[in-house]
Formats: sequence, C-alpha cells, structure tokens
Amino acid sequence: MRTVELLPDTATETHVREMWRMMAAAGLPSLAEHRHPTNRPHMTLATCEDLCPPARAELATLLDGGLPAPFRLDGLLRFDGRTRVLAWSVAADAEVLELHRRVWEVLASTTGRLNPLHAPGRWIPHVTLARSRRASARWPEHLLPAALREPREATFTGARSYDSTTRTVEGLGGEDHPPAG
Repeated sequence: MRTVELLPDTATETHVREMWRMMAAAGLPSLAEHRHPTNRPHMTLATCEDLCPPARAELATLLDGGLPAPFRLDGLLRFDGRTRVLAWSVAADAEVLELHRRVWEVLASTTGRLNPLHAPGRWIPHVTLARSRRASARWPEHLLPAALREPREATFTGARSYDSTTRTVEGLGGEDHPPAG
C-alpha cells in the first residue's frame, strides 16, 4: 500500500510530538510508542495499491504547487473498529479540500483501487495522535493534555508517500524538512 500525505510545518510537528509524549507520560496509548524513523505527524489524503511513475510525477507537480496550505487543528476525533484511533481534527479550508479532491482524481485515473474511506465527501481530515488494537484502549478527557482542546493554526509545508511494504517514504513536493525527532 502507498499513501499520499501532507506534512505540517516544523513548529506544528514539534507540538504534535510533544502531545504524543505527554499522552505516553500519562500512561495513555500514543504514537510516541511507535519508534520507526518514518513515524511523524501527517494527514493522509489517500491510499492506493501503488504509485506508477506518471502518478508520481503528476502528484509531485500538484502538491508542490498546492503547498504551503494553511489548516487548523481543532477538536478531537475517536474512531472505533479493529484499531481504535484518537486523532486531532483538521479544519481544512477550501484550498486543502480542493487539493485532496485533485489528489484523489490523479490516483483514481492512474493507480486503480483506492481506499474508499479517503473519497471526497467521505474523507475525515485528521492528524493521528494514538492507535491501539486493544479493545480496552481509552483516552479519558481528564488525562489528555489541555493543549489538545485548544485550536492551533498551522500550515502544511510538505508532502510524501509512505510505502507499507518497504517501510520507506518518498518526498512528493513542498518543503522537505527532516522529522523533528
């Protein structure tokens, strides 16, 4: 599987990572526990089976031209299912929504099967804070960092694709800044 993701500015990445650390320190499931070097705050626009060279080239042009793009982290989301997820909701403006739609169109015309959860109109923009396969996983409000309840203005400055088979990433446009550690 391949993803197309937007990466936040360095200050926002650092802030999200601090939220991960604070959650872990409170004994809560958190992405701070996921130590793979590719793990970093991001918003997934779409997932597909593979990125063929024409799709890569078209996405790189599209994403490079669409970044930077402002957004706001605002409110928490909880997703239940096989994997439970706590996420920071992304209040995406028309610019980000249009970028998402155009990425979907590129992938739909070049790569075949796409994850329908990312389809325009169905996609829920978010930045993941924690994932757990334990049915008992909970994130009680009183244990969460207070900063998660405060809206935060931010900017997407980069784009990448993650390959789940090789566990590697490839830049797709915008500012290429290293992970904030």
